[in-house]
Amino acid sequence: MSEDERAIRNIIATWMTATQAGDQQKVLSLMADDVIFMVPGKEPFGKEAFAASVRDMKDVHIEGKSRVEEVVVAGEWAWCRTHLELTATPPSGRVMRRSGYTLSILRKKPDGNWVLARDANLLTSE
Repeated sequence: MSEDERAIRNIIATWMTATQAGDQQKVLSLMADDVIFMVPGKEPFGKEAFAASVRDMKDVHIEGKSRVEEVVVAGEWAWCRTHLELTATPPSGRVMRRSGYTLSILRKKPDGNWVLARDANLLTSE
């Protein structure tokens, strides 16, 4: 496994850990300022809308698993495909489960760190 692939896999693991810990700032630090997210049923949105949605979920307990299916590095760009399983429990106690695949594009910054540039999240309710 190359150093770049290892770094990308580490970003994915860090994202999951930070999400479960409610560490919004850490999650935001893993994405480019011009990141674009695509999810079913919504127009594409950026970092600011992502941050607002996370703030709205501050009292929601999230657990999850991420399985990296593949990582391909091509110079300063990379893409990866993962399978996610998430459980979100709001204060009301009504558990929501989602699972599915994601396809992410990452960009290597001049400092050598990788950041999420584009993300297509295909999670659906179970």
